[in-house]
Amino acid sequence: MTTPPRSGSLSGEAEHDALSVRDLRVWYGTERGPVRAVDGVNFNLRPGEILGLVGESGCGKSTLGRGVLGLLPPGAKAAGEVRFRGENLVELSQKQMQSRRGPEIGLIFQEPMTRLNPLMRISQHFEETLRVHEPDISTAEAKHRALEALRGMGIPPTRYRNYPHEFSGGMRQRLMIALTLVLRPSFIVADEPTTALDVLVEAQIIRILHDLRRNFDTAMLLITHNLGIIAEACDRVAVMYAGHIVEEGKARQVFSSPAHPYTRELLRSTISLRTTGLHYIPGAPPDLVDAPSGCTFHPRCPDAMRVCPDQDPVEVYPTGNQRVSCWLHGPEDRIPEGGREPLARQEIDLADEA
Repeated sequence: MTTPPRSGSLSGEAEHDALSVRDLRVWYGTERGPVRAVDGVNFNLRPGEILGLVGESGCGKSTLGRGVLGLLPPGAKAAGEVRFRGENLVELSQKQMQSRRGPEIGLIFQEPMTRLNPLMRISQHFEETLRVHEPDISTAEAKHRALEALRGMGIPPTRYRNYPHEFSGGMRQRLMIALTLVLRPSFIVADEPTTALDVLVEAQIIRILHDLRRNFDTAMLLITHNLGIIAEACDRVAVMYAGHIVEEGKARQVFSSPAHPYTRELLRSTISLRTTGLHYIPGAPPDLVDAPSGCTFHPRCPDAMRVCPDQDPVEVYPTGNQRVSCWLHGPEDRIPEGGREPLARQEIDLADEA
C-alpha cells in the first residue's frame, strides 16, 4: 500500500485536466448551525472522461455538482478551488459564472419538464438559449445548430416546432441534452439524467453519453444512485458519504474490489438476476449539523474499530490509483495501540446517544 502526497496538492498533470477540484466545501446556514453538505472534496477530470458520483440521498452529491457550477441557493456558501481553464470558479461573481455556464460548462437537469417552458416551442427554447450566449448569431445559423444537436440525439427535424408536452419522457430528456450540447461545452454536470426512465430509454441515454465523449471529448460529472449506470457509462467512480468522497478509482476496479465498507455495502444492496435476498445498510446518513466524530460512517459500519470514532480517517491508496479514506487500510503508524479492536455495536449505540 502506498500513501502518496495529499490529493489536494496540485501536480504538473493538473494543467491538462478539464476540471480540478481541491478542498471544495459547501455549507448551508440553518437555525441549528451550519450544514456541511460538501466537506473537503478533491477530484480531477480529464478531457473525454466520465466520473460517476454515487451515494445515498443526503450525502451531498447534487450539492457538489451545483457547487462546481456556482448554482447554490441563497444562504449557501462555498470555499476551496474549482479550477477550470486557469480560473478558480469559486472566486468568480455570479455574472462571471453566468457567462461561462452554457458555452463552457453545461448542466443536464434531472427532470426536463421542470426546465422546459410548456408555452414555448422547442425551436424557441433553442433560439433563446443560443441568443443569450451568442447575441450576434443569425436565425439561420441558430436553426442549423439546433437541428444538428437534435439529430445527434435521434430527434427528427420534423419535431423542431413541437411543444414539450408532445414528447415522451425519454425524448424530453434527450431534448435537455441537446439544449446543453448546442452551446458545445467542454465540461458537463449530469444530475440524475436517467431518473424515472425505463430501461430501454436508459440504455439510449448511456449510448448518448458515450457518443459525447467520443465525438466532442467532453468531460462529465455524472451524478446518480444507479450503480448499473456507473458501470456502463463511467471511466471512474467516486463514492460520497456525509459530504466526503470516501473512495475513488477506476469503475471496474472499485466494483470488483471495493476498499471502503460503505462501497461494499452499497454494492451488496443492488439487485441483479442472481439476487436471492434483499440487503440494506442499517440506519441512515448522519445529521450533518451534528455529524459523528471520527469516520462519519462508523455508526453503520460492520467493520468499525476503536480508532474509527476517535480520529478522522487518512486518505491512502491501497491499490494503485484507487484512493480510500478508511482505517481498515491504515496507515499503521497513525493507529493507536488497541485501535484495531472491533467496536461492539453497543459501544456504537452509546456513542450515538452521547
